[in-house]
Amino acid sequence: MDVLQGTEPDDSAVVSVRGLSKSYGGTLVVDALDLDVFPGEIVGIIGANGAGKTTAVECLQGLRRPDAGRLRVLGLDPSRDGQRLRTRIGSQLQDSGLPDRMRVREAVDLFAGPGAADPDALMEKFGIAHRARTAFAGLSGGERQRLFLVLALLNRPRLVILDELTQGLDPAARRGVWAAVDQLRAAGVTVLLVTHELSEAEVLCDRVIAMRAGRVLDRGTPAELIGRHAGQAVIRFSLPETDDASLALAVRELAALLDVQSVDQHGNTITVRGTRSSIAHVGAWLTSRSRPIPSDLDVDLPDLEEALLTLLERDEDEVVS
Repeated sequence: MDVLQGTEPDDSAVVSVRGLSKSYGGTLVVDALDLDVFPGEIVGIIGANGAGKTTAVECLQGLRRPDAGRLRVLGLDPSRDGQRLRTRIGSQLQDSGLPDRMRVREAVDLFAGPGAADPDALMEKFGIAHRARTAFAGLSGGERQRLFLVLALLNRPRLVILDELTQGLDPAARRGVWAAVDQLRAAGVTVLLVTHELSEAEVLCDRVIAMRAGRVLDRGTPAELIGRHAGQAVIRFSLPETDDASLALAVRELAALLDVQSVDQHGNTITVRGTRSSIAHVGAWLTSRSRPIPSDLDVDLPDLEEALLTLLERDEDEVVS
């Protein structure tokens, strides 16, 4: 059972949810979700299509009314105080868009409320100042997403909600947007990030919540989920030894290293499996031999994608929330 269940919302959290449930046409889309997001965190919600991620964040913004649950966002109830709440948060939703002919500066001026941040400084910070006179239709995918970040931050929100921020972007544009989101963390802004991009969650998020069919499968730091559910780190390399005795000694020494779980030998090729920390121990062992590091050294790291796939394949009765 999730440790949050049955408790009251946490007043110290920017977002605190207990038992959020939402159904459409008899189908339960979000099932008793518990969630806390604390000041200055980037928290990711991950899962396959239909996991209930977008519905959950729409309830948090007062865009949809939950069927059950206790919700507090910046101390407000989204169902009762949705209009007040939406003036205090910034959001970029999955279907965000602007009129094709609207220019960047026109959009910024339109969205800026009383006491808004300096729009020129924000556009400069996110790398779109030089596109101020460009129509929305003329922006690249990465520029559009950076514009949405500017719009989300204009009114100095304490919380920003981002839904599939980098969907469809090329790798260079995606990394540019990641850098922009990381600037939010540096500024102390709290971020709730919904994403299918597992590498994005692994790079950006302090914590992640993995969902399937509206229910929480597990939660923790990306490293914690990887450690619990992903496979082993695999380190593979060749040794110059040609005699069996030298290779056997190498295998024994490697097997004795901390966090190493298995060692296999095929000819001169050694394959070591273990935790992520075993990589450092194997590297130190290779360095201590006073020989060149093998040119074919290869490391295969477990990642958040592997962890999520493992979680999604679990039986329903193994779900933790």
